[in-house]
Amino acid sequence: MKKTRYETGLENLTKIDGNGGEAVIRSLENIAPDLGSYIIEFAFGDIYSRQTLTTQEREMITIAALCALGGCEPQLEVHINGALNTGISPEKIVETFLQCVPYAGFPRTLNAVFAAKKVFGERNIELVIPQASNP
Repeated sequence: MKKTRYETGLENLTKIDGNGGEAVIRSLENIAPDLGSYIIEFAFGDIYSRQTLTTQEREMITIAALCALGGCEPQLEVHINGALNTGISPEKIVETFLQCVPYAGFPRTLNAVFAAKKVFGERNIELVIPQASNP
């Protein structure tokens, strides 16, 4: 029997975002439960189920987009956790944000890096900081 969009989305949400994603959906129950359903069905049921990109690639694109948008730090924290949950290294997450500097600017990139720092701290992750490359 084929899974519904909701079942597929909930499976993807749980696999990627774990408790963080579930907390977001629960927080919508008493104000906008349909929004929670849309997130599960559309974002995680339809988009995350597509075949061309890997889940890791999707999470890197997501954190880059949230960085560029700015003002999305709570969602950024959820997806930084999601990136880690899918096996993306903390160093690669930071490097993804550094790539955003020329396009999103320093303030938004700083906010994203500080969101990552918060998540890494909560997960007791030590970042391996590479030597700066100076010409």
